[in-house]
Amino acid sequence: MNKVCIIGPHADDETLGCGGAILRHKKNGDKVYWICVTSMKASKFWSEKQIKKRDIEIDKVTKAYGIEKFISLDLPPAELDTIPMSKIINSLSKVVNKIKPKVLYIPYYDDAHDDHLAVASAINALGKWFRYPFIKKIVCYETISETDFSIISENSFKPNLFIDITNYLKKKIEIMKIYKSEISKHPFPRSIEAIKSLALLRGSQSGYKYAEAYKILIERK
Repeated sequence: MNKVCIIGPHADDETLGCGGAILRHKKNGDKVYWICVTSMKASKFWSEKQIKKRDIEIDKVTKAYGIEKFISLDLPPAELDTIPMSKIINSLSKVVNKIKPKVLYIPYYDDAHDDHLAVASAINALGKWFRYPFIKKIVCYETISETDFSIISENSFKPNLFIDITNYLKKKIEIMKIYKSEISKHPFPRSIEAIKSLALLRGSQSGYKYAEAYKILIERK
């Protein structure tokens, strides 16, 4: 049994990026923790109705995966680039030191969303083995509608790890549907068709029917 920590800038990144991997980890008996860096509660742009709806969605997603614990850092969405990096690092470090996970799943460091960039940059500090000796592996996940929409970056996402999610894609999609406001009809990037298509493509690249793709940043045995 391993402790695994999924770090997402926003609620839904965890499912889009590594929903299948979460389900596999749970099947293998691992304890999965979910850290969501931002919260609608921290922003003035969301109504009480929207906040309540998102809280209900998060609770449903947490239960659907069997997440050990959901932790929100309660930072404002779409504003992480205005917050001192030290605050984000310290907030993440405090939680990670408490959980002591063996594996971290994090957003890609060249996504189109500034919040994703800020979170990936903060996690860079967690790569120091002498400060976080319990972390043995850090991998980046791809977030459909963000990782593939960075039009100015020269660092395109080049995966070097593929996880077979053939037996988990159906449930991943069912869980994604909980976020009703985050999905829409094709050709919207976060459509069910797009999620299936990406899984099919990654499967064809790795010899599986459906797969999720990742980039290993650190791996220590």
